[in-house]
Amino acid sequence: MRFLLLSCCCLLLPILLNAQSSLNGTITDQDGEPLPGAFILLDDIQRSTTSDEDGFFRFAKLEKGTYTLVISYLGYESQTQKVSLTENRQYVDFSLTATSYRMKEVEILSTWAEEKTPVTYTNLDKETLEKNNLGQDVPFLLKWTPSAVVTSDAGTGIGYTGIRIRGSDPTRINVTINGIPLNDAESQGTFWVDLPDFISSTEGVQIQRGVGTSTNGAGAFGATINLSTGKVHAKPYLKLVNGIGSFNTLRHNIQAGSGLIKNKFTLDGRLSRITSDGYIDRASARLHSFFFSGAMIEEKQSLRLNVFSGHEITYQAWNGVPYQLVDSLPTFNTAGTERAGEPHDNEVDNYTQTHYQLLFNRELSNELHLNLAAHYTRGKGFFEQYKADQVLGEYNINRIDTTDLIRRRWLDNHFYGLTYSLNYNPNERFRAVLGGALSNYNGRHFGEVIWTASQGEQNTPPIYYDNDAEKLDFNIFGKIHYQLTAKTNAYVDLQYRMVNYSFLGLDSIGLAADQDIRLHFFNPKIGLFHQIDANRNVYASFGVGHREPNRNDFTESTPLSRPKAERLFNTEIGYREQWEKINFGVNLYHMFYKDQLVPTGQLNDVGAATRVNVDNSFRAGVEFDARVILAKGLEFGTSATLSQNKIKSFTEFIDVWDTGQQTQIEHEDSDLAFSPNVIWSGMLSYNFLEGRLENHDFIVSLMSKYIGKQFIDNSSNENTQLDAYSFSDLRLQYNFRSGILKELSVRFLIRNLFDARYSANAWTYRYISAGYDARPDDPSARLEDASTSTYNLTGLYPQAGRNYLLGVTIGF
Repeated sequence: MRFLLLSCCCLLLPILLNAQSSLNGTITDQDGEPLPGAFILLDDIQRSTTSDEDGFFRFAKLEKGTYTLVISYLGYESQTQKVSLTENRQYVDFSLTATSYRMKEVEILSTWAEEKTPVTYTNLDKETLEKNNLGQDVPFLLKWTPSAVVTSDAGTGIGYTGIRIRGSDPTRINVTINGIPLNDAESQGTFWVDLPDFISSTEGVQIQRGVGTSTNGAGAFGATINLSTGKVHAKPYLKLVNGIGSFNTLRHNIQAGSGLIKNKFTLDGRLSRITSDGYIDRASARLHSFFFSGAMIEEKQSLRLNVFSGHEITYQAWNGVPYQLVDSLPTFNTAGTERAGEPHDNEVDNYTQTHYQLLFNRELSNELHLNLAAHYTRGKGFFEQYKADQVLGEYNINRIDTTDLIRRRWLDNHFYGLTYSLNYNPNERFRAVLGGALSNYNGRHFGEVIWTASQGEQNTPPIYYDNDAEKLDFNIFGKIHYQLTAKTNAYVDLQYRMVNYSFLGLDSIGLAADQDIRLHFFNPKIGLFHQIDANRNVYASFGVGHREPNRNDFTESTPLSRPKAERLFNTEIGYREQWEKINFGVNLYHMFYKDQLVPTGQLNDVGAATRVNVDNSFRAGVEFDARVILAKGLEFGTSATLSQNKIKSFTEFIDVWDTGQQTQIEHEDSDLAFSPNVIWSGMLSYNFLEGRLENHDFIVSLMSKYIGKQFIDNSSNENTQLDAYSFSDLRLQYNFRSGILKELSVRFLIRNLFDARYSANAWTYRYISAGYDARPDDPSARLEDASTSTYNLTGLYPQAGRNYLLGVTIGF
């Protein structure tokens, strides 16, 4: 019987096996590209699976019959299809159509320029950003873009860094992250050191030059930098990044993501640590940061929470190197040297900034989409200074003694608000956006003495100043894109902005008093975009921007001497060609300023040398950029800016030390400070393995930049200028991808390849002194004109000579 049963089973086995079938297939988009992570459901029996990296899926052990397949993928129209399973192994392929509104990127993009927006902009994608990302701050990863000039206090690009675009300083460059303002509400600057390694969590950057499109936060008065972090990773991933470099630079970074969970949820995170001793003496940086993002994504709506934070401890290098020492001791740092003997070991800036963003997108209908974002930023920290020979009575300590002390100056602030946009797109010819923001800033500024030489540590540090400030910022804008003809699009952008600033300032007779300022701005922008043919287009636009004075302009003046807001009238005309192997662009710009704020040395009615309004000034120039594929694997790119940057006329005030008075000098057609007339950059790159070895790249890139001479102040005085300089970087990059190892990248960067010696930034103060020559006592002093006994005090910011960075990235 056992033998008979076993024989029957053997005879029936082929029949049983034949009854079990498999259903296989691939999921692609309309271009035939695979869609990994697509969700495939057998609705009849509630079995599901997801497609792999090649878009392939498989259901095994199915009985023959008819099944209902439901295929869905984020950002694409779902498909439902009946499949009759008649074969043992049956194949079926699906091509999904992208929805008109892709919710793949969960962010607010109403502040970004689009392909046919008639403004001047440059887009940088993730791959481009990562090529140079070896731990340096954001400005140094943008330095190859047109009209950009960067500087670093420590000389290395790690720590305190800055960027100027078309000569516009950081307080005139509007910065947003996912449409949310980043600029400090009071100083209007952006402190990139508070967000170390942030590019590692950035998916794309758009730089708009000029007024640009309407945005949130402090008005764009020369440029806008928009950063985007939102991306949906369909598959789980793990990435390990480590780096080492000159000046004891170390970088450690770990990134991980869950991929799509149930085709609906994602979690992503990053931890980073960067340390460097800096090129300048003691200009060390100890930087820590994290980024976390969690999202719930559905077909018609999405919700994402971003939390990211940075903590920086940087030894101060703000003072620069005194002029007399820049050649012999180019790394000399005056910070901390008021302490006798060794410099003070804790002359540091210590600050933590944490950001919370809640982003919501909703498709209300096929034509109408809503974007909302709530945000909160918490910042707190101090900078510490050793001060010699201080009168204790001036620090709220009831003594008339003069002694050394250590003080801390604190900033404790809260910034929160809401941004919004409603996007209406009824057809291909018309699209409108209604957007804006409401935000509030609360900042406490106070100082305390933690130690005195005569009394030692202060158990209860006395506070010697304490004042609060509040700033309410509201704006609303409307943008319309309208297709006039088959090839011509019109653009209209209207913005109203209101600023209400309350602070402790000075009344009309110079006494401390609470002050309240309310400003109203109207910023219109119009333009045309014309598509000449499939490869060529031209655009023209005119925009108006306003910018309020900053904190110091308000607090160090009275209502009688308070400066007015600035106005900018910006015209842009551009032409672009895009072919398979060459991209070319040229644009003309004119930026006319009314009441631009500049330092002139003039003292106001309370003796403060604040900035004053100058009637007429302008920036005008031509920008050129091109990218050419010369041969297989060989690419050349370049950009150049030729410009003039002038103040029509202004009066410079110079202190006369012998009398305590000021003298005046009239200037006509002088150059705006820090505005070089020539900026050029070039890049030559060759991939030795392209087309030769699959999944391998070995890319060698030589990058160079030239910055023409620029003046440190607005006087066009040859004695106070930065000489023209150039530098080159050499980058070697090896990439490998195979199987479980999704990424192996080794990057070696030689910065300043030819060891150029130059300074990228400076400060100066001019004075007249017939009775005293400060040069023997102050290494920053130098003689300008012996006949008039004119001197200046100048500090320079030398950048590091040849130095190295090595980074290794492993991704799974």
